[in-house]
Amino acid sequence: MQHEEKADLPYLRKVVGASMAGTVVEWYEFFLYGTAATLVFGKLFFPATGNELDGIIAAFATYAVGFIARPLGGIVFGHVGDRMGRKALLQFSLVLIGISTFLMGCLPTFDSIGYWAPALLVLLRFVQGFALGGEWGGAVLLVAEHAPNRSRAFWGSFPQAGVPIGNLLATVVLLILSATLSSEAFLEWGWRIGFWLSVVIVGIGYYIRTQVTDSPIFQAARAEAEAQAASGYGLSEVFRRYPRGVFTAMGLRFGENILYYMVVTFSITYLAHIGINTTAILGMLFVAHFLHALIIPPIGRMADRFGRKPVYLLGAALTIAWPFLAFPMFGTGNDAVILLAILIGMAVHALMYAAQPAIMAEMFPTRMRYSGVSLGYQVTAIVAGSWAPLIGTTLLRAYDGWMPIAVYISAAGAVSLIAAMILRESRGISLAAIDRDDRAQLRAERDSTI
Repeated sequence: MQHEEKADLPYLRKVVGASMAGTVVEWYEFFLYGTAATLVFGKLFFPATGNELDGIIAAFATYAVGFIARPLGGIVFGHVGDRMGRKALLQFSLVLIGISTFLMGCLPTFDSIGYWAPALLVLLRFVQGFALGGEWGGAVLLVAEHAPNRSRAFWGSFPQAGVPIGNLLATVVLLILSATLSSEAFLEWGWRIGFWLSVVIVGIGYYIRTQVTDSPIFQAARAEAEAQAASGYGLSEVFRRYPRGVFTAMGLRFGENILYYMVVTFSITYLAHIGINTTAILGMLFVAHFLHALIIPPIGRMADRFGRKPVYLLGAALTIAWPFLAFPMFGTGNDAVILLAILIGMAVHALMYAAQPAIMAEMFPTRMRYSGVSLGYQVTAIVAGSWAPLIGTTLLRAYDGWMPIAVYISAAGAVSLIAAMILRESRGISLAAIDRDDRAQLRAERDSTI
């Protein structure tokens, strides 16, 4: 029996807690920006043009900068993390994103310093995205490499649940502030409080992460790689040896990533545009994030029981259909109907999102796993989630209707459906067996050159 089947459940739970703690913190801060981009930044950090959507489009362009920085962070953190370990890089990324988020809350507005305001906002957004680019891969691998083969999707889904929990916290903070302050006070100074709170939660997350170590399988792989000169790391090595894994991961991410940001970010813009109250929208998203966090682990369990592929195929197929159901539901103006549409979108997303850590971890050997999963996950963000709210808002401005937006989301779902069709089922596979196959390939290459 492989060592990873002999799970120390109390310690595994501690690893899950450490991974989730940082993930919650970092995504709280990342999504706080996304919500603030809709509610605040378009008004405070860009010149007025007479059309409110112009400011939101500009704010979403800076939102995209964070996604563009994420692949760079994924490459750098992945390369170093495959050499040094997951834990050290996770602690560093946590501090980096905390500092950048706190400073965002201190920025002067456009009225105070002109175009320096959006310039500094873009710079801090880049740092924030760079740090987050290294966070996800390390967090999910910390769990996936400790988890038993038979339940890797279940345990690996918990860091994924940290994403909606972080978003939930960001929504709660802004909901409380917007509900207790006047519109003028919230816009003038109240929004900054959410960014300043990052100092407290970063400290908590950092401490929790000091309590765990890298997995035995990583430590063994690092020792062996150091002894083998032919063993490589990083970007070129991943693309050279495992291109199918990288591109399949990108395809899987494409529709999932776009769906998520259209549901949790663009929906705020769309619903506000058709006259729904901001506090009501944030309340709906609070419920949606709560449901999302609850259903991700059970769906991870489904992927362990029925396989990664059928669960993902179902999610991708429903992504194609969701927008044609959701936008007419939004148009009713009925809070309960709108909430149901958002909840359905979150459930569809969870079908694709829950098992991603297990799926991507099982695509690569340990010596280049951090690089591989970070590339597959983060590079997609450049052309997917980063532009989704911006594209949605631009289509709304151009056509003043939902049909082009629905077609855009549906097409993204089709990309992930194709990727899921070519995905190799890996339920129950041993990470140690993947490493053995990788070592056998290296030996074969060395022998062929002698």
